[in-house]
Amino acid sequence: MNTQLISNVISLEKTAQARTADKSDMLPLIALSHEELRQLLTTQLQSSLDITTILGLFFKSSQRLVKYSSLSFQHAAHAIKVELGSAEEHSVNYNLNYYGDFLGNIVFTRANRFSEQELGDFESIISSLIFPLRNGLLYAAALQNALKDPLTGIGNRISMQQTLQRDIDTAQRHEQALSVLMIDIDYFKRINDTYGHSAGDAVLVEVAQHIQKQLRTTDALFRYGGEEFLAVLPNTCSQHASLVAERLRESLEALEINIEGHIITVTSSTGCATLRTDDSQHSLLQRSDVALYAAKHNGRNQVQLAL
Repeated sequence: MNTQLISNVISLEKTAQARTADKSDMLPLIALSHEELRQLLTTQLQSSLDITTILGLFFKSSQRLVKYSSLSFQHAAHAIKVELGSAEEHSVNYNLNYYGDFLGNIVFTRANRFSEQELGDFESIISSLIFPLRNGLLYAAALQNALKDPLTGIGNRISMQQTLQRDIDTAQRHEQALSVLMIDIDYFKRINDTYGHSAGDAVLVEVAQHIQKQLRTTDALFRYGGEEFLAVLPNTCSQHASLVAERLRESLEALEINIEGHIITVTSSTGCATLRTDDSQHSLLQRSDVALYAAKHNGRNQVQLAL
């Protein structure tokens, strides 16, 4: 096995891991060679690109060689966390690496101690997990990037459609409030004409980050198109949504954006719409867009509520 693939760190929560184990600590092994199990695992794990599915298959099959109670996997950069089984007292922890590329941390636990032989067995079969896991992480990253606006890093229109439909279904099913804010940067063309398109791009990034910081963690922000953003506010009635919109308008008006020594200020116009019982995604967005048009038509730098 390539020693660059796995770095092993043993950790125990309550009792130090014994370098040797009593016979009573040893668990019986099934009559299956490491190579046969690796081949079986490799075949199974290549059947999916979903991280949870890959780890579920590994969790089930690897126990044919080493008995354990739980498996947990975490990759903070990809915001992935998978927990399988019930955690016990004794644990063995592996940092998975492929030629310097960190693939995540995996922990196995059980009630009694792992023997040296079992630790070696773990290292042997974990090698079968490296490439499927790497492919799964690449696939997850590709999916995530496909749902992000490449300039601002917030959700794009495809992501918005998926999230908004899910939130609409949830709101209608549980009879909860839901509001959306259609936010447009006023006179954005003037920024491009005066300072250049690169400055305009920088302003869009700053505005997106600023709005996102003002929202709750349960809210979602998307780039709707051009200089327009859509904020989705679950469990938010019309009255509270209008207060959020006004607070955002005031904070954007006070924002000073420094682009290569030039201080650029912006104002915004916002259309606010709250979900009705007869609303579809299209009608909700259409009403927020009509309200936005009214805000711009009436002088900009204001919030208008949809009818």
